[in-house]
Amino acid sequence: MSHYNHSNPSTFILKGIPGLETSHFWIAFPFCIMYCIALLGNLTILLVIKSEPSLHLPMYYFLCMLAGIDLVLTTATVPKILSIFWFQSHRICFHCYVVQMFFIHGFSAVESGVLLAMAFDRYVAISKPLHYTNMLTNSVIAKIGLAAVVRGIGLMTPLTCLVSSLHYCGSNIISHSYCEHMAVVKLACGDTTPNNIYGITAATFVVGSDSIFITVSYILILRAVMNLSSKEARLKSFGTCGSHVCVILVFFIPGLFSFYTQRWGQHIPTYLHILLADLYLLVPPMLNPIIYGMKTKQIWEHVPRLFCQKRFETGS
Repeated sequence: MSHYNHSNPSTFILKGIPGLETSHFWIAFPFCIMYCIALLGNLTILLVIKSEPSLHLPMYYFLCMLAGIDLVLTTATVPKILSIFWFQSHRICFHCYVVQMFFIHGFSAVESGVLLAMAFDRYVAISKPLHYTNMLTNSVIAKIGLAAVVRGIGLMTPLTCLVSSLHYCGSNIISHSYCEHMAVVKLACGDTTPNNIYGITAATFVVGSDSIFITVSYILILRAVMNLSSKEARLKSFGTCGSHVCVILVFFIPGLFSFYTQRWGQHIPTYLHILLADLYLLVPPMLNPIIYGMKTKQIWEHVPRLFCQKRFETGS
């Protein structure tokens, strides 16, 4: 076991999934498959929307933001997880740990903001269809996206600074597969109250406020949908909103479980918590393009056309 007694250790050792070390090699295969699906799916969403002028609408711009964030989250974490599972590359330098932690928590907060923006987009599209494109212009969409980024990064920057200022001593072994805030705080010496308070406050503020506003948005959406005169229009609206609700549930439920069990889930087996935390970073990015691709006709209709076009260009 490694020990140190100074402010910033040179390296940490990520154990992976404690209790399942002998299964790491095999667990990596489904993780790798999910990562490849996430990459392929989100890149396809971006390429389809970019190449089809008919999809240059607010809803699809927000979907592009979501796909981009998912690519950042998975690429910032999964390669390191796979290197731990397949190549026993457990060591990670202190600064790399802090950077990965910043990307994970920061962009998770940004994604929460984008999901809120998507709920607002659906409300405007259904309740004010005649003013939809006039209200959500490219400039407004860019400002909403920028606000989500600034809020997410702004909230997580102090958390990163607090982790960097802690003094560490004793073991440098972290019982986790990736760089999580509370996992490293547990190794610190001295008072970690500011980290605990700020971490729980920031997470509760992001998830709590976004969940409330999303819920309010969907109550208003439901009321607007029920006021539609056409049954076909109501079914179309429910279909469009249904995909977004699925994405929201896939994002928030595992995230909340992982966050709160890290602090108060002493009775939950460590391997189960870490495994679910790993899946939280893989499953939503993998499912988001599938959900939208399957339930949004305008997207899946254009996917074969995109690949046929690429094949034709390659052949010519």
